[in-house]
Amino acid sequence: MNANTSIPATQNEGWGFWGTMGGYASLAWPLAMNAIADATGQDLDSIRVFLDSRYGRHFADEVHNAAYTGQPLQQAITTATQKWMAFSTDRRSYKDLGIPVGLPYLTGLVVHCAICEEKNA
Repeated sequence: MNANTSIPATQNEGWGFWGTMGGYASLAWPLAMNAIADATGQDLDSIRVFLDSRYGRHFADEVHNAAYTGQPLQQAITTATQKWMAFSTDRRSYKDLGIPVGLPYLTGLVVHCAICEEKNA
């Protein structure tokens, strides 16, 4: 991730990743943005849309699960990112969301959220 790239602010402080992270949100947000960008190769605006979505809330739950095992925040985000990248999209992802089969789950959801945002704009 380019250090000169500005991290987009959340547009959903009450829900999504930010709302679910609670008091850790301001620390976790840039860490998650960069970890997901590095893993998926997607742009930060698309990742912002993902993190602001219901999927971002579930991603935050995964971060909390890793932190509960004693991992520091950065490692918990890395663990959640790796876990979601290890899953692949399947026929149900395609049927329900239109995400092609066989993509890393995290990549598929980031792209899906970005497409939905474009369609609704």
